[in-house]
Amino acid sequence: MTCPSLLHRPVAVADVVGDLAAGVRSDRWFGQFSRFVLVGGLSSAVYAVLYLALNGLGDVPANVIGSAISSVMANELHRRVSFHAGERVGFLTAQWEGGALAVAGMIATSLALSWFNTVSTDPSVVTEILVIGSVTATIGTLRFLALRWVFRPRPA
Repeated sequence: MTCPSLLHRPVAVADVVGDLAAGVRSDRWFGQFSRFVLVGGLSSAVYAVLYLALNGLGDVPANVIGSAISSVMANELHRRVSFHAGERVGFLTAQWEGGALAVAGMIATSLALSWFNTVSTDPSVVTEILVIGSVTATIGTLRFLALRWVFRPRPA
């Protein structure tokens, strides 16, 4: 038997879900950031699959190929999905601008990890992952802000 109180639920739950879905679809910062995070997660998953699949070629080739393919995919999805800039920004422009930001992020992450390994005595892998995650989150937020500015609508 169903609990009688469940039969008379307020419609507020549906309203909240509807408002959240509308917010994700909007071109305001919340919608763009939500889509940016989803695209970032998807591209990270694609990178991981490519890295594992190509690992027989060696760590460095698998990393380079996986990074290149997932970055191109992420830049295109950010252009079309995250920022709805498909008609305002061309494919090559998005690759150039998004790719430059991705390379800057990789350099910053590498420098931070190198610095951390020099100042810390025998850090654990978990600690290194936390450092990488912190730097990546910071760079990702800065990348979001930069791309939001780059892909913003231009006055006619």
